[in-house]
Amino acid sequence: MSNTANLKKEYTERIAPALKKQFNYSSSMQVPVLKKIVINQGLGIATADKKIIDVALNELTAITGQKAVVTVSRKDVSNFKLRKKMPIGVMVTLRRERMYEFLERLVRVALPRIRDFKGIESKFDGRGNYTLGIQEQIIFPEINIDTIDRLLGMNITFVTSAPTDEEGYALLKEFGLPFKNAKN
Repeated sequence: MSNTANLKKEYTERIAPALKKQFNYSSSMQVPVLKKIVINQGLGIATADKKIIDVALNELTAITGQKAVVTVSRKDVSNFKLRKKMPIGVMVTLRRERMYEFLERLVRVALPRIRDFKGIESKFDGRGNYTLGIQEQIIFPEINIDTIDRLLGMNITFVTSAPTDEEGYALLKEFGLPFKNAKN
């Protein structure tokens, strides 16, 4: 768990003071923080094959180090052969130590393993939060490529306390997320 302490320590010693200076905050409580990271896999194909949910559950648990939970549908949709309360995805919400640990592994190990990687898009949601879409789960070293029968993508959402996209971008950039184009 020494890696976790590194990123958290880096935030308190380097990132927070830099952001306070950059945005001229009067109080250190105004400095944006990373609240949580939510990893979500929507598995619509699971309506046909129930084993996909179990596989995805085990993989997401291995990647994050925290037990994943199954998400279920809220209503019936006949066009998609979907019934209410059918399992259609898996998700994990990471906070505190595990969040920092996952972020460090994502930035230092997983993202550089993407083929032809040129950086990630810098489109935020308008409230300082960012969602990163990943096409295949095999970029994580915890996943054994030989046991994969289907490539599954996932969304990784970084929830910050930043009130604007600009501040959220600055925070995540300081944490080392490799954005493609620089924002002003």
